[in-house]
Amino acid sequence: MEALFDGSLTLPTVILLIGALGLALGFEFVNGFHDTANAVATVIYTHTLKPTVAVVWSGCWNFLGVLTSTGAVAFGIVALLPVELIVNVGSGAGFAMVFALLVSAIVWNLGTWYLGLPASSSHTLIGSIMGVGLMNSWMSSDRAFGEGVNWGKAQEVGMALLLSPLVGFICAALLLILARILVKNPELYAEPPKDKAPPLWIRGILMLTCTGVSFAHGSNDGQKGMGLVMLILIGIVPATYALNLDTEASVLAEIAASARTTSASFAPLAKDVPAPGQDEAVEVLSQFLRTGKALPATYAALAVKDAAIAAKVTGIKAMSEVPAEARRTLRTDIYLVSESITKLAKQPDGLPAADKKALTELRDKLKGVTSFIPVWVKVAIALALGLGTMIGWKRIVVTVGEKIGKAHLTYAQGASAELVAMATIGAADIFGLPVSTTHVLSSGVAGAMFANHSGLQKETLRNLLLAWVLTLPVCVFLGATLFAAGLMLVSKVFGLS
Repeated sequence: MEALFDGSLTLPTVILLIGALGLALGFEFVNGFHDTANAVATVIYTHTLKPTVAVVWSGCWNFLGVLTSTGAVAFGIVALLPVELIVNVGSGAGFAMVFALLVSAIVWNLGTWYLGLPASSSHTLIGSIMGVGLMNSWMSSDRAFGEGVNWGKAQEVGMALLLSPLVGFICAALLLILARILVKNPELYAEPPKDKAPPLWIRGILMLTCTGVSFAHGSNDGQKGMGLVMLILIGIVPATYALNLDTEASVLAEIAASARTTSASFAPLAKDVPAPGQDEAVEVLSQFLRTGKALPATYAALAVKDAAIAAKVTGIKAMSEVPAEARRTLRTDIYLVSESITKLAKQPDGLPAADKKALTELRDKLKGVTSFIPVWVKVAIALALGLGTMIGWKRIVVTVGEKIGKAHLTYAQGASAELVAMATIGAADIFGLPVSTTHVLSSGVAGAMFANHSGLQKETLRNLLLAWVLTLPVCVFLGATLFAAGLMLVSKVFGLS
């Protein structure tokens, strides 16, 4: 971490860096106490654990979930951001982007927490990102409105967020019905006796589901903060964080060989387009990532950037041998090539059929060089999320435990809702999709209540639905407004353009 404050950073940049990192950790802290109810509501309302014990237990497993996460979700979130802001995150616009999306997400999360509404932190952050992208495109004279948003990735993430509540409701209801058929113990389906812990075997199941949801929540939601912290570090301290300095020599040799080969495979697709210069190639590939329209110039730019990557890594044994001042440029080249290959692979005629395997293998190797998360970043995010989980839990726990159904939460209802939440979030983590733990769990409780004929409180459901519907547009507006204001602030106060 000592590299954060080396002599190359000016005082205004250090202030912005500390502020940005503080906001990223603050977002995860708020996320922790906003989403605590997802794991602890069932064990508290079934008297399985005392509230204090439950939130500490949940916080510890949130911590462990973050530490063992894959990082796929982290970089899935980053992929939603406008490509020119990712490439130039150390600029004034990059700082304005980071501050805008974090402040808007924190404001909405705090507001819904205060009202006791279990809204989605994922929806909140993604809405803020879309707002930044829309405002960025609107303020740019050289591109169409909306061009700054990665609509393909937004659709993929949006479908995950839309379907997860339906999965929670339907699967929890079906699981409860199946349990009633297979397990005839009436104690499972009755209101728990007041101040009396459940039988040991039931308590064990509920402890397991609480642990699983806490762990899955940490492994998925914690990655959102990790992705943003890495974006900040890459932009401000590229010499240390732009590239994975621990990349093995054998991998570098493979990248050099593959990049030379694939550069040649792109040349025929460029037709008669002359090879662009390095800066022009960056603009061509950035335009392709914004629009998705592959032109001969796109392939010419890819050929140039592949050759540049091969030249820079040929003959070196470690990434640390790349001059510090050249690492940001190399990362930009690697990012543009890997993301362009990903986009081309989704198009019917995007990649040469004969070279498709080699190109996707190169992309995977390149992503390993840029998509990494240092241990200290994981620990910092894990601490913020875990500590946040241990406070501020009561408002939303009361909503989940008392206000969704008309009857008290039963053992079977709590277990069904949390088993479904645990499985859904775990699957999303594997596929790198940020889903809403809140939506899955809340809808799971509603589904279990419905299947048990316990009745649903329409007012609460209406408020939940309203919060879910409003989250995206409100955060789009907040993100866009704060981005515009942030651009003026960093320009006038800190002198960054």
